[in-house]
Amino acid sequence: MTVDDGGFTMSSYTIRDYTPGDEKSWLRCRVLGFLDTAYYDSVERVKPPISIPGFELVAAGEDGTVAGLLDVSVDGEPATIETVAVHPDHRRRGLGRALLAEATARAAATSATTLDAWTRDDPDTLTWHRAMGFAESDHYLHVYANAYTDDAEPKRAIAERRPDLRPVVLFLHARLAEEERLRKEFARVHVCRRFAQPL
Repeated sequence: MTVDDGGFTMSSYTIRDYTPGDEKSWLRCRVLGFLDTAYYDSVERVKPPISIPGFELVAAGEDGTVAGLLDVSVDGEPATIETVAVHPDHRRRGLGRALLAEATARAAATSATTLDAWTRDDPDTLTWHRAMGFAESDHYLHVYANAYTDDAEPKRAIAERRPDLRPVVLFLHARLAEEERLRKEFARVHVCRRFAQPL
């Protein structure tokens, strides 16, 4: 599919299915595409898989580099945009619109009756979704408790049971003496090391 941006054809991009060979370029595009958004710290080391009947699309440049991406999961009636991003160097060229057009057509060919997307409160992102015909409905909060911002935030979040807050990801510090026990309890444990040199 060649990308048409309201009157001119951008033959230097192709909308196509994601392939495993795209992974490194996909990850770079996603990181850089998210960097100036509220998802700036949502970094992946490997591409999250999308199960069939879901699908994974990329907008690739002439050299095959991923300039935009859009992944959709399909779970019965809802089809959900899991990831959409355009590399900052390729924005304002209609790539997001072209990816969405292809995704909409593919989602309509599945059991899905709705295409939805969850996003945060970035003005440009909200404007894009509205311009693409999405209607805003449900809401919930993403709350971060960060000791580097306010030392009391994590204490407020976990000091007592809070039915109004549901932990999804916690970043915790522990003593090195607890390493063996914690490695048995948690999949991801890193030893934080200080390096120094005399001046």
